[in-house]
Amino acid sequence: MLKNPIPKVTNEMQYRAIGIVHGKFIPNENGQINRGFLTDNKGEKIETVVLGKALSLLKKHLDLKKNYYWIVYPKNKNTQSLHLQVAGIWDPYQLNDLNDTSKINFSKLLEELDLKDNYFSVRGKLVFVNTQKKEFVIKICCAPKVRNLKNKNFKLVIKGDLSLELLNNFVSLDVNRDGNSLELINYEVIDKNLSENN
Repeated sequence: MLKNPIPKVTNEMQYRAIGIVHGKFIPNENGQINRGFLTDNKGEKIETVVLGKALSLLKKHLDLKKNYYWIVYPKNKNTQSLHLQVAGIWDPYQLNDLNDTSKINFSKLLEELDLKDNYFSVRGKLVFVNTQKKEFVIKICCAPKVRNLKNKNFKLVIKGDLSLELLNNFVSLDVNRDGNSLELINYEVIDKNLSENN
């Protein structure tokens, strides 16, 4: 069975921000292999850091001259500055089990899973809407077991038109990355008016 790079939601109130981006990872020149840029098919560069589990894959199995489908967590301060954290690499054929993966149509495989390159699934609380700029902010809370870490909660700024009436609602969003911006495709309200401590 084809493994979905963005797993199905296990809990209706599950917070998350995860996506898939096809591109080439270029480490910084200072020798830090875990920091650098992801360059997509259009040549756009996104500041990127590779997290623990993905780092060992990167060191042992990946050819940095090749493009891969990267499973990433997005972070940003505004709609012009996206930062990605690589959590994994999506390769339905376990990286190097097949000698020639060039004949495989990975984008068709993604379509079978209702996904596409640059797709992000974002679920969280709508905390700010700027109707003039057509952008809004979603607050994402980490799972309880991660709550003692610093930066436990974070906010994502997304381009799109949402009504002020949806403030404090828990929403599920389909989002597309365009350059360094995240743009709303569609949304669903999951729960209305969450309390302040959520």
